[in-house]
Amino acid sequence: MYLPLRAISVFHAAARSGSISAAAEELNVTPSAVSQQIQSLETHLGTSLMVKVGRGVALTEAGERYFSMIAEEIDRISEATQSIRGLRPITLLTVRATPTLSSKWLLPRLKGFLDANPDLEVRLNGTNEVTDFTRETVDVEIRHGRGQWPGLYTEALAEELFFPVCRPDYAPAGSLSVDELVHHRLIQSVKSQVQWPTWFSLNKITPSTQMSRVLFDRSHMAIDAAADGIGLALESSLMMWRELRDGTLVCPIKNPPRVVQTTQWVVCPVDSLRKRKVSLFLDWLREEVKHWQAEQFIPPGMKDFK
Repeated sequence: MYLPLRAISVFHAAARSGSISAAAEELNVTPSAVSQQIQSLETHLGTSLMVKVGRGVALTEAGERYFSMIAEEIDRISEATQSIRGLRPITLLTVRATPTLSSKWLLPRLKGFLDANPDLEVRLNGTNEVTDFTRETVDVEIRHGRGQWPGLYTEALAEELFFPVCRPDYAPAGSLSVDELVHHRLIQSVKSQVQWPTWFSLNKITPSTQMSRVLFDRSHMAIDAAADGIGLALESSLMMWRELRDGTLVCPIKNPPRVVQTTQWVVCPVDSLRKRKVSLFLDWLREEVKHWQAEQFIPPGMKDFK
């Protein structure tokens, strides 16, 4: 099947920049040549991809869909081409991690890894989608689950403590008893491995079916909701370390139970462990976990439940 590769690359440049003239300057051609190539691609596809908006251009619905489908592949081709030409002696490390871990834990630490490894370029993909390593160019995934993925190298990231938190002006640290929680709005991440019913059962409390709740499908949203004063969240010490460190979240419960889970796992093909970029990242990750563990906030009076 014939593919108008030149027209596709011109469309990609124009869609990325939002400007015909900017794409023309990047490609070292005239604006009319850019417009002609885009029109040629539209004819080939049988649909409009762009419309003029002021001095720039905007993607149609079809254009947005097409751009989202080809952008990553064209970027990858560009990186490969530049690498072979010797213009960028940079190695790309692609890491996939859950959205909450990416934004709340990994991203704030990433500068140290980049500074220590200037020859590496990192692409961080924050998603809950499980990687198919036979088809996708992902080097390492930090996967949410229980660590049971046969055929892959699997390493626990860290043990996490789960306990209630809220803004200090919502309820000061240690100011509430366990049975008082049922009278507050409870924030819940529906994908969390530790849910409020489990926590209540550890405390031998049967909450009312009329509890006030607000539900989110991401833990980082639940953490932010608690920091915004919406109510009480039950979350992981790994994910909310910065809020606990800065005092924007506190544990309002006296003597909370010690609920421990491992929810994040480093996953990759066994053969990938021989790659320098992967070993560098894993070594750095282990050191960062050690630093976090040394500074981890543990609520006063936390007690073990056997």
